[in-house]
Amino acid sequence: MSAEATSGARHLTRPPKPCPVPGVGRGDRSPVQAAHAAPITIPVVSNSRLVYSTADGDRRKAQSTRKAASAGSGPQLPDDGVVRIFRDKSGRGGKIVTVVRGLPAADAPAVASELKRLCGSGGAAKAGVVEIQGDHREKIAGRLEAQGYRVKLAGG
Repeated sequence: MSAEATSGARHLTRPPKPCPVPGVGRGDRSPVQAAHAAPITIPVVSNSRLVYSTADGDRRKAQSTRKAASAGSGPQLPDDGVVRIFRDKSGRGGKIVTVVRGLPAADAPAVASELKRLCGSGGAAKAGVVEIQGDHREKIAGRLEAQGYRVKLAGG
């Protein structure tokens, strides 16, 4: 018996179709194929930046952290001993936050805890900056003045 009969499958073989381009299949190339086989040169773009490197990985993350570090958090304040109280909502999904800057870094966590209790809302102390959720500038200014800090309401 043949292999076809034992496997139960019938394989039809057809001769290959002739190629309409002359010279194909015999080792030589047509002018159209020769033009497509030419090496492609990519022009160098002057404003391009490296996005990924096999040695360093994703370079976009490194660039964005450098920008964030240079931007800092908030406006640059003078070191004059005045505590400034801002109202801020940028980058917070439209939520208003009261930001207290100019406190001594060692006092910030204790002051944040006391102000959160006073205002009845959440907040955080990050790098010497106290953030209290909501607009509580007047309450915070009164409490800090009572504690002996020089206070200014800054911003809108």
